[in-house]
Amino acid sequence: MAQTVAAHLLERLRDWGVEKVFAYPGDGINGIVSAFGEADNQPAFIQARHEEMAAFEAVGYAKFTDRVGVCMATSGPGAIHLLNGLYDAKLDHVPVVAVVGQTNRTAMGGSYQQEVDLLSLFKDVASDYVQVVTVPEQLPNVIDRAIRVALTRRAPTAVIIPNDVQELDYTPPAHEFKMVPSSLGLEPSTTVPDDDAVRRAAEVLNAGGKVAMLVGQGARGAAAEIEQVAELLGAGVAKALLGKDVLADDLPFVTGSIGLLGTRPSYEMMRDCDTLLTVGSSFPYSQFLPEYGQARAVQIDDDGAMIGMRYPYEVNLVGDATATLRALIPLLTRKEDRSWREGIESDVARWWETMDKEAHVSMDPVNPMRIFSELSAVLPEDAIVTADSGSAANWYARQLRFRGRVRGTLSGTLATMGPAVPYAIGAKFAHPSRPVIAYEGDGAMQMNGLAELITVQRYWREWEDPRLIVAVLHNNDLNQVTWELRAMGGSPKFAESQRLPEVDYAAFARSLGLRGIAVTTEDDVAGAWRQALDADAPTVLDFHVNADMPPIPPHATLDQALNSAKAVLAGDENALGVIAEGIKTKVQEFLPHKEG
Repeated sequence: MAQTVAAHLLERLRDWGVEKVFAYPGDGINGIVSAFGEADNQPAFIQARHEEMAAFEAVGYAKFTDRVGVCMATSGPGAIHLLNGLYDAKLDHVPVVAVVGQTNRTAMGGSYQQEVDLLSLFKDVASDYVQVVTVPEQLPNVIDRAIRVALTRRAPTAVIIPNDVQELDYTPPAHEFKMVPSSLGLEPSTTVPDDDAVRRAAEVLNAGGKVAMLVGQGARGAAAEIEQVAELLGAGVAKALLGKDVLADDLPFVTGSIGLLGTRPSYEMMRDCDTLLTVGSSFPYSQFLPEYGQARAVQIDDDGAMIGMRYPYEVNLVGDATATLRALIPLLTRKEDRSWREGIESDVARWWETMDKEAHVSMDPVNPMRIFSELSAVLPEDAIVTADSGSAANWYARQLRFRGRVRGTLSGTLATMGPAVPYAIGAKFAHPSRPVIAYEGDGAMQMNGLAELITVQRYWREWEDPRLIVAVLHNNDLNQVTWELRAMGGSPKFAESQRLPEVDYAAFARSLGLRGIAVTTEDDVAGAWRQALDADAPTVLDFHVNADMPPIPPHATLDQALNSAKAVLAGDENALGVIAEGIKTKVQEFLPHKEG
């Protein structure tokens, strides 16, 4: 029997090594869905609860592998629902391929049911490559290019296949005019800058006396080289949010995250340095980098389109982070004066002591920082951690200490709500033998996390390690926006937009047959983490947290924090609690610390 276009699509995906397709069915892809059945579900059709979640799961899968993530949706509304997840991939430079259906070719242009101009819809989010398959002979080239472009440019691409085309008999491209044959495979290459450019970069770095480094996700895999460069230059290393897992936080010269969600040591290192080396990061908030003219600077990035931004870099090296650093290392001179490095290490030690003190400030019901601090002490060295946008991202950035092979991510540039749980699902399919932990605000949990627990319930028994832990920050408040209203807009909390309805997240989990633990006192936080990490099934930890804990930026002084609180909280229903918790927490930075 002849092979259909849909059947050949799945065969081509298998040939590329695609094992999972995160999707939701619909009549616009009926031909492909039928082909999954005929192909014994190879690659595996992973059914999300919503197309946006399918896209996020593909992004999570791709973020935690070196492979392409694939998502699939029907025509019209299904294709539209993919967009948020695909924009997340675009802005965080993640390779994802979206396969979407379309109405029959005979109906196109006729205002037919679920007909949307998909080329126009996807032309921005999939600007690197979006194409419609109109005849069977197109299919191999279009699929191959979509995958190769996604991997090469680290971007989302889209393939649109009308429903009637899916059911046509497949015929390969012929050896004739205006046919485009194709081939499988992509052998990666390593780019290294020329020797003269590397020498000029070394001269800048060797001339500095106070060197700061900033690393992002583009430096992942270069940890050994970064450590060696930092040792030679006597430098401290700050991390962009997407680069949190590039270096372990137990290294004494790692200052942690940078920016509004960052640490005081990162802020002060950038404020005081005279030289900056940025590796694999396009960190956008230039106000947290050295003042213009303060520092000479070098950047390393393998994407020439993204280099030279954010700061007036003197030398811009386009190349692979590992290979470029290896070329640079023999040209660097070890700095004999270690006072700059020793100061950074002292600041880092004091910071982590301060974070521990702040996490143990007593609050009713639970100090949210305690939830992250307690996990740091028991976090498995092979864990994968995802965090949602909102207040969860604040504490993930500042409080959670990575070590060993821990991986972590969040929605970096788009900062969209809702990806933590689907990211975690994608991570479990990518690494079924590793524990995965998702930090989720209750707003994001109500937005889509609750529904996606159903996906967890459906598939968790397929995972070698059943531990997928969802930690919910339960305060019945859209807390990040509440604080943005106060701090940026000078407005009190507007209850009608910010309050959330009460939900028993632990009970919801138990209703699905998952584990659910409600935590309402600080004394129970550590024990809840131990139970979840010892469990033989996925667990929802419903942490009831204090909504008045302010996410104070690292550069704020105690006086500034207090004055800001007093100035903006007139008429705020939480005013007294906010001021009280802010004082108790911020003052920890100024209390005596351990010496040495």
